[in-house]
Amino acid sequence: MDTRIVITQNVDPWRNLAMEEYLLNHVRPGESILYLWQNQNTVVIGKNQNAWKECRSELLETEGGKLARRSSGGGAVFHDLGNLNFSFIMDRQLYDVHKQLEVILNALKNLGINAVFSGRNDLTVDDKKFSGNAFSYRSKSALHHGTILVSADIANMTRYLRVSRDKIKSKGIESVRSRVTNLVDYKEDLDIEIMVDAIIHSFSKIYGNFDRLEMGEEGMDIEALNKLYEKYQSWEWRFGESPKFDIEFSTRFPWGNIEIGLGLERGKIVKASVYSDAMDEKFIEKIPGKLQGCLFKPDSMAKTIEELGMDRARLNMSADIADWIRRRGF
Repeated sequence: MDTRIVITQNVDPWRNLAMEEYLLNHVRPGESILYLWQNQNTVVIGKNQNAWKECRSELLETEGGKLARRSSGGGAVFHDLGNLNFSFIMDRQLYDVHKQLEVILNALKNLGINAVFSGRNDLTVDDKKFSGNAFSYRSKSALHHGTILVSADIANMTRYLRVSRDKIKSKGIESVRSRVTNLVDYKEDLDIEIMVDAIIHSFSKIYGNFDRLEMGEEGMDIEALNKLYEKYQSWEWRFGESPKFDIEFSTRFPWGNIEIGLGLERGKIVKASVYSDAMDEKFIEKIPGKLQGCLFKPDSMAKTIEELGMDRARLNMSADIADWIRRRGF
């Protein structure tokens, strides 16, 4: 197995996400990459989320921050220089989420912090979240990335993020502040440099001594990287169209929030948009195209959604949405 560690000192989220996708596009057969990076004063939303509803973007930008949209599903997160981001980028045949999480959990254990994987995508200490994880899959490569709150500004996190009441209620909590924690609260002398060293050491133990350590953009095709940067910094990618719909409705399932907007004409759906923090971003992306052209009738819409649940992993999601539409009516 070929192993590589890539570390960047760049704190621009658009550039860092471009580097992440570049690495994902250039994974070699049999290769595993650990990418470590940080963003300054940033909100990063999931691929299928509604930017305006997840982030107080005007406040963020007024105060010098940036909104970014990643390539994976899941929910919105806040990054600053008290947070460390990790990405496991690898040949899909080598992808093993438990092994990847073991790298992070063992690094923390070696620092005297006992953490666990909890829920659908969180790492926690004493039932408080310090890391959110998300995943994306290609035909021959895979990505698993996450955050590590070391000493982040929790006050800014609560100011910039908009968290729906349904999400708070479903988790039985009062606020973002009440359910997140910094690891420095469990190890007073912990800082980003110590965390980076611990993760590199753990990666070496679990994956074997790494073959190369690369700093910044060395060895990369800068022209290709610049094209990806242009995508990530663009208004179209970060915010996208926010059309007016004839009807909008939303709910929350155990696997995430979903919000559907429909444009109607003569009893048919002519335009559809779906926002969600579901981890399976590919499934969510398929829904709008299936709904367009469908009759605006609960049973017709539900049957159309059910057709998307062709594999077992997506069967429950499609069944949940279809049942919700049938029960809801219009």
